[in-house]
Amino acid sequence: MKRVFDLLLAVAAAAVLALPVLLVALAVRLSSPGPALYWSDRVGRNNKIFKMPKFRSMRVGTPTVATHLLADPKAHLTPIGSFLRKSSLDELPQLWSILVGDMSFVGPRPALFNQHDLIELRTQSGVHELVPGLTGWAQVNGRDELPIPDKVRLDAAYLEKKSLGFDLRILWLTFIKVIRRDGVTH
Repeated sequence: MKRVFDLLLAVAAAAVLALPVLLVALAVRLSSPGPALYWSDRVGRNNKIFKMPKFRSMRVGTPTVATHLLADPKAHLTPIGSFLRKSSLDELPQLWSILVGDMSFVGPRPALFNQHDLIELRTQSGVHELVPGLTGWAQVNGRDELPIPDKVRLDAAYLEKKSLGFDLRILWLTFIKVIRRDGVTH
């Protein structure tokens, strides 16, 4: 049922967002050298690595680490990078990952391949068995501001409570957070 919901919503979202996606891609290309998309190695279900697309908000050559680990994240942002992140427009290409089944709309956010502490804690909690999501329970309860153990506790709580109704609640809360630009630090 969840996969069917994801497919139907992803197809509808792709149709509605086609023009904005093209405009954002053009803006990224015109505002800084390099490709519009950045393909990031992420950890998916059962700790399998997959390629996740995002609109590039960082300059080409930025180290491949979680943003909070950069000495000065703002120094690596493209001219429109901060806007893309705060508006969550950088996440739009992840509709592709949902369509191909690497991601769901709701689940734990996919870890970077080198976030070993997060991967280990999620594996210990059984969270690694979930398909990662565009948004999740941890996202609507703190996003970038949460320490890793707190994220994993929230991911584990999602694992226990997961249902279509809970997913719809998380999607609604995500919509509200994005509109208010809550929880984005860079």
